[in-house]
Amino acid sequence: MTPIYLNTVEHDGELGRAASVLTIHNLAHQAKFPATELPATHIPWSEFRPDGLEDFGGVNPLKGGLFQATKLTAVSPRYALEIRTPEGGAGLDHVIRFRGADVVGILNGIDESAWNPRRDPAIAAPFDETDLTGKQACKAALQRELGLPDRPDAPLIGVVSRLSGQKGTDVLLAALTRILDLDAQVVVLGAGDRAAEEYLLTRSHQGGDRFRAWIGFSEGLAHRIEAGADLFLMPSRYEPCGLNQMYSQRYGTLPIVRATGGLDDTVDNYEADTGRGTGFKLWDLNVDSLVATVRWAVETYRERPGHFRTMQRRAMSRRFGWEVAAARYEQVYRWAIADRLAATKPR
Repeated sequence: MTPIYLNTVEHDGELGRAASVLTIHNLAHQAKFPATELPATHIPWSEFRPDGLEDFGGVNPLKGGLFQATKLTAVSPRYALEIRTPEGGAGLDHVIRFRGADVVGILNGIDESAWNPRRDPAIAAPFDETDLTGKQACKAALQRELGLPDRPDAPLIGVVSRLSGQKGTDVLLAALTRILDLDAQVVVLGAGDRAAEEYLLTRSHQGGDRFRAWIGFSEGLAHRIEAGADLFLMPSRYEPCGLNQMYSQRYGTLPIVRATGGLDDTVDNYEADTGRGTGFKLWDLNVDSLVATVRWAVETYRERPGHFRTMQRRAMSRRFGWEVAAARYEQVYRWAIADRLAATKPR
């Protein structure tokens, strides 16, 4: 709402020359309300129009903000492109295309002090890219904690996720049996969709030596899964940025991701010929594609351990802190100020 106020209620006031930058975290979340409530906002009715707040007869503050903000940012470069399309625009793609020259994709960062395997108090042993011995200890400790057999030969696949359609939970559950048949172990930490929670709990009780699920959220367990798993699974339908794939790489846990949004921006696909890459990507989100990509990762773990270790070290050497993002935001803020001053300069 702030950009709208600056251009209307505060237009001739003290804040009238202030610039605004609206950051899109997830365009699918739009807080619409009935037009009869607009007077409560003190925004004039002149803004209730198709190129403003009006959205199929209701009020959509996000839509109005997208039109009115001086500059727009999205939380990854790929997402900034995806929201221009009908598939990714959540009904507002036409607005993003209209403002296209003012939309900048800036990748989110992570707290590299909190997610640091060298000094993480939540994990069993410290490690880094120069010495992965501690990671093996973390894997064994996680297997013991969750009641799984200590099997160094079995690739351990971690999932820490909100259980929802956006995260591809339905596809993961449909593929779970086939993934476990690869002689892999899978651990899931998450909450969300009630049916998914119940299914995971049932499978966990029947999981034998390959599957465990923890419903809810545990910060410590999330760290231990990142540290102890060999692979991390994120089959999202869409992902504006995503953080766990960055945490995973910091901990030498190679991500298996759908190539969308920030997942595509932050994970380099494995090249079998060269050994390059930091993870494994799939493009079509369906059970067969997901199982095939997990099989590819599992086979790499078992049959090309040299490549796998090289990828782990390469992933751990990457940096995803806020330094680069902060500099980019400062640049956008300066652009916004310059544009606003030019637009409001007295003639």
